[in-house]
Amino acid sequence: MANTIIHKAATRGHANHGWLNSFHTFSFANYYDPERVHFGALRVLNDDTVEAGMGFGTHPHDNMEIISIPLEGDLEHKDSMGNVSVIKHGDIQVMSAGTGIHHSEYNKNKDSRVKFLQIWVFPNQKKVTPRYDQITLNMADRHNQLQQILSPNADDAGVWIHQNAWFHLGKFDKGVVKEYNLKAAGNGVYAFILSGDVTINGQSLNTRDGFGIWNVEKIAIQADSDAEFLLMEVPMEV
Repeated sequence: MANTIIHKAATRGHANHGWLNSFHTFSFANYYDPERVHFGALRVLNDDTVEAGMGFGTHPHDNMEIISIPLEGDLEHKDSMGNVSVIKHGDIQVMSAGTGIHHSEYNKNKDSRVKFLQIWVFPNQKKVTPRYDQITLNMADRHNQLQQILSPNADDAGVWIHQNAWFHLGKFDKGVVKEYNLKAAGNGVYAFILSGDVTINGQSLNTRDGFGIWNVEKIAIQADSDAEFLLMEVPMEV
């Protein structure tokens, strides 16, 4: 029997710092809900908007896989490994914090906001050598398809992380139906609706809703309107 959990958009934690407007699907910073600490290996799903010219000053991370998915604007990244880069809509960035890194993230533009998803996944091994990677995706490959953007395998499509996880993005026209087959036993899928209306295994979902499902081998996805969404398959045991 499938297990499910739904997190409606309006129930998320929220912090508006002026320069940063952040919605937290899971407990983060000053937002804590014992029922919403993580979904398996998925620890953080933050939906962030950063005002023009503002950003996160240099701060540390360790033993976490950190994924950034820009939705709008240009985000400038600098880190203690010597990487300086800009990521924008269509890119995906990954850092394995491992033994420890410091980094900063700023909105590169002085006249427009930047929006991005910041995602943390527990790694399956600690104290790894820190690393950084970013790629530019072909966004046409998610039109009415599930585009793989992350996996455990360095030679597979998308970026890779130290975890038995797979992420896919879909941008579906209204009426499109697809099936997603889970890649590994013991994994679950957390879906995050970026825009539009989607039904997953009979559960109706709307913009910025989150839906977790596990103890299944596959899920059925139907776009009830033009819609864009992220599927995150992760181990349920960490």
